[in-house]
Amino acid sequence: MTTFGRFFKGALIAACALTAIGAAAQQPRKLTYATFYGSSEFYEMSAKYFMDEVAKRTQGKVTFQPYYGGTLLKTAEMSTGLAKGAADMAAAVPAAFNPREFPLTGVVMPFISENPIAVTYAFRDLVNTTPELQEEYRRNNQKLLWALGSGENSLWTNKPIHTAADLKGLKYRTVGLAADLNQAMGLAVAQIPGGEIVPAMERGVIDAFEYNNPTADRRFGAQNVAKNYMLGSYHQATEYFEIMFNKTKFNSLPKEHQAILQYAAEAASSANYWYAMDLYSKDLQELKDKDKVNIIRTPKDIFEAQIKAWDGLIEQLGKDPYMKKVMDSQKAWAKRVVYYETLNAADYVTAYEHHFGKMQG
Repeated sequence: MTTFGRFFKGALIAACALTAIGAAAQQPRKLTYATFYGSSEFYEMSAKYFMDEVAKRTQGKVTFQPYYGGTLLKTAEMSTGLAKGAADMAAAVPAAFNPREFPLTGVVMPFISENPIAVTYAFRDLVNTTPELQEEYRRNNQKLLWALGSGENSLWTNKPIHTAADLKGLKYRTVGLAADLNQAMGLAVAQIPGGEIVPAMERGVIDAFEYNNPTADRRFGAQNVAKNYMLGSYHQATEYFEIMFNKTKFNSLPKEHQAILQYAAEAASSANYWYAMDLYSKDLQELKDKDKVNIIRTPKDIFEAQIKAWDGLIEQLGKDPYMKKVMDSQKAWAKRVVYYETLNAADYVTAYEHHFGKMQG
């Protein structure tokens, strides 16, 4: 064979190989998605938005097969199952599925901003710049695409609560680091799954509970077992709902699809906030007007008691070098951002009451 013939044959083989690689990269992929939430949960709206955006932007090359309600991975299996490849993607609140490995991402300290978009990007920066957190995700073979921050409400109960003293001995459901906080305040904490809250209230196993927000709480029937709903709390002033990928699977995708996944996650984060403001406010009015729930603003006395309890938690957590590194990063961010945010924010209560009358609660 002539030199030209050998060259031509080699070039043809290389071209065929590149074509095959390109074709493989463009093969449609259906990825598995695991969550312990039901398909009607509020957070699942965001996950669905994310999956729809990915399918649209990849022109159907990347789609998802969702498994809701723990049918693929149970709550306790979420982190380890994802790491082992039992699912390609998972989305959940780490305070529920991984409270010990990521305690300050499931529940953050009380002085962090209430702005969920700001907190979302701050957390992403924290992960990218804190070696200890990077190591946690690496060890768990996880690629974090999105962590949306949002605050939780304080409690549901039928018992009258006016001061921190009224909380003593209250049989209260919460999860994660918030359990330690409330135990320090004298509550009797029961860490039970969300699906068991209503039966536990009906049987008197618990006196009070927190779950998440007016929409999620109303959908699972909180208003049917409790009529006092207290808003505002430092127990989970901001928490995260994470979209995580098995890192090996993520790295196997074409670069352009990886980028689309990241952009779709950011779009879902913004969309989640827009949905939340609309739905939370509507459901709160429904709880008040239709379900005759007594809406209460958490008394200052309770806020102060929560902050004192946090002081003890922060001191204990700070003894661990990893936890101290994470907390120092959060503190540095909050000292700068919350300072600006608070000074620059208008007095919205004054304006609201001028136009709509005295704010109740």
